[in-house]
Amino acid sequence: MSARRSLVWLGLTPEPEQELPAAVAALRSQAAGRPPSALVAAERRRVERLVLRGTQRGWLRYLREVTDLVVRAAGSRTTDPKAAQLAGEVVLDHHRMLIGLPGSGYDRTALQRHELERALTRLRERPEPALVALSEPWSTV
Repeated sequence: MSARRSLVWLGLTPEPEQELPAAVAALRSQAAGRPPSALVAAERRRVERLVLRGTQRGWLRYLREVTDLVVRAAGSRTTDPKAAQLAGEVVLDHHRMLIGLPGSGYDRTALQRHELERALTRLRERPEPALVALSEPWSTV
């Protein structure tokens, strides 16, 4: 291997850079509704720094953090399941694509892939919030 760092990991897919900042901000804030824009901007800057100046090892550490957030959200009734599902699907797709790259990235993310698959199953099976039902049908009289 040359003294230059490998950049091959940057060619996988742009989805994590595009999709993760808002979803991760929502998971970190654990507030109902949209996450604060400052939190989304901070997450976007972090991802940008990792992509522009980071290494594959640093990027995979970040995706480990995201995996942990998704797994926690799958076991919680208060976290936004849509944000967790989006983040989980993006990271799982990314980790599956690592099989085509040289190095041990695919093997190193095997446990995360398993955790994400289980978490996504739980999130998909989570019942939608029930609509308030009327006790009596509307009368037309």
